[in-house]
Amino acid sequence: MNVQYLNWSLCVLRFLRVSVFAVLGVLAIPAIAATPEETAREVLAKSPIIDGHNDTPHQIAELFDRDFSKFDLNVLPADVLAKTHTDMRTARAGFLGGQFWSVYVDAALPKHEAVTRTIQQIDVVRQMISRYPDSLAYASTVAEIEAAMKAGKIASLIGMEGGHSIGGSLEILRQTYALGARYMTITHSLTTDWADSATDAPKHDGLSPFGFEVLAEMNRLGMIADISHVSEATMHDVLDKGTAPVLFTHSNARAITPHPRNVPDSVLKRLPQNGGVVMVTFVPGFTSAERRQWEYDRSGVAGRAKTEFSGNPDGEKAAVDAWIAANPQPKATLAQVADHIDHIRKVAGINHIGIGGDFGGVDELPVGLENVSTYPALFAELVRRGYSKADLAKIAQGNVLRVMRGVETAAGK
Repeated sequence: MNVQYLNWSLCVLRFLRVSVFAVLGVLAIPAIAATPEETAREVLAKSPIIDGHNDTPHQIAELFDRDFSKFDLNVLPADVLAKTHTDMRTARAGFLGGQFWSVYVDAALPKHEAVTRTIQQIDVVRQMISRYPDSLAYASTVAEIEAAMKAGKIASLIGMEGGHSIGGSLEILRQTYALGARYMTITHSLTTDWADSATDAPKHDGLSPFGFEVLAEMNRLGMIADISHVSEATMHDVLDKGTAPVLFTHSNARAITPHPRNVPDSVLKRLPQNGGVVMVTFVPGFTSAERRQWEYDRSGVAGRAKTEFSGNPDGEKAAVDAWIAANPQPKATLAQVADHIDHIRKVAGINHIGIGGDFGGVDELPVGLENVSTYPALFAELVRRGYSKADLAKIAQGNVLRVMRGVETAAGK
């Protein structure tokens, strides 16, 4: 055999051997796993969050008397953002894809005034949407939500917070629906003439006969029944007689934090049959059992001080301040919010969880969830707890969209 040919052949073999080992070596290097933060952002980029409750419209009314010339919602100054927790910059950073903007008016208002102010607040939301067309798009149906998100805008819906807003009138209910309200919270903080609140003395053991008429009309119209804020008896009445899925637009699990605003297991167990969703909230007193107990204790101290220092407001305030100084306020945390999600998944299932932060509606938020830019941090925590990408997508938007489709179907739309 030609020596030159033999040498060439050996060189080729050596090259092939080295190449094979090199390839095998590359294949043996494990792929770098995505971090929880990267996974959360990947999911939210495809399935942006639809949040059930944001009180920025109320802050616009309170801080600026509904005058849009006084602020720029694209980028709010730090002191204003500390109250709204929301502007367009933070919303984009938080992967917000849809928002039920809350229409809230004081539950203690006389009926006629409550109706007037509700219409004014609906106008605030409508103005907000029309003044920021690059970021917001009005939506009232699932199809419109999906179209808005496809266009890269935040689908903007109207949620009416409290049955007092309709002044005891089915006609007003129908007109607020015509103006865009797509859910109504059955009560707010006070019991109405037709429904019991979670935070007031009951009068009806749930819904009154007229309350059932209101529920039936909401189902007929295609308006979601929001049963945050209502008593446990009212929750069961809505589930017993309603014909469409429900939302808790901003509530947590009562088994984790025993606050009357949270959802008891007796109701969570019924959600799979109804198809409804608990949109987990970030309100500290609903999130942290320690914070809830502190608030309860502080109320007791304040009540005693009011009696002890009757006619002496300075003494009353000093007594409460001294107690607070000796008993620092506990902070709620992002991890505690995730604990509520874990519990709802355990009792009701992954298909019955959403997000309803209540941004703009509280003075303080859990550590790690200070404004709407922080949603990804919560989803990263869920990744660390073993939630799959499919689970995250359901929590972000899939579950609430299913509720809305169910409500539309029940109304024949």
